Amino acid sequence: MYKVEICGVDTSKLARLTNKETNELLKKSGEGDKESRDKLIKGNLRLVLSVMQRFASNSDSPDDLFQVGCIGLMKAIDNFDLSLGLCFSTYGVPMIIGEIRRYLRDNSSIRVSRSIRDAAFRALSAKEQLTIELSREPTISEIAERSGVASEDIVIALEAITAPVSLYDPVYSEGSAGAPTQILDTVSDKMSTTEGWIERIAFDDAVEKLTVRERSILVKRFYLGQTQMDIAEEIGISQAQVSRLEKNAVNKIRKAM
Repeated sequence: MYKVEICGVDTSKLARLTNKETNELLKKSGEGDKESRDKLIKGNLRLVLSVMQRFASNSDSPDDLFQVGCIGLMKAIDNFDLSLGLCFSTYGVPMIIGEIRRYLRDNSSIRVSRSIRDAAFRALSAKEQLTIELSREPTISEIAERSGVASEDIVIALEAITAPVSLYDPVYSEGSAGAPTQILDTVSDKMSTTEGWIERIAFDDAVEKLTVRERSILVKRFYLGQTQMDIAEEIGISQAQVSRLEKNAVNKIRKAM
């Protein structure tokens, strides 16, 4: 958090551009002036830094995120349409965010199927476009209509590519006086309570009182996921008998507990 230099750039000495200067440089850059494009990039690096703060909890190198954000900035400069009458940052910020999210998605430690990744990419692209057009955060139904992906699939896809967080990430700090509160401190564990242990002991005792056949049926049904028909064929009895034995075993456990 005290780093001043990122990718060889002294962030304390970054240039600032007024809206008028930005629009003039955008016009010249759109006409093919490379010098104006370079000035635009250097004058908007603070925009990249501000967007990077949203991903501060991510474990990726700040240098890598900065470079990826700069790619998003350059895409925004090359594709910005002055005729829309928008402030450049309104268009640039979603482009930078989208580029960083794509980078994090493609380099995530959790492997996601290609179909889900493609659906997420289409949803994110549609979200960026709609954010610019509507000047607000679009709804899931609006994203679904624009991307052609079902609403429920969008929700699943976007959650699947979300970067994982560590249980040791801080969520609150009182300053130098004490240790920060971590995510781990806010997560409860019902099984580790006194009631949880007593329930588990009572359950184990109840199962021990079942017959070998009853225990075998429950294991096959609830642990191995077999159907009553599969169990009936395996142990040589009818499906109705399996159903009756299963029900009796469950009732015995309930009564014992």
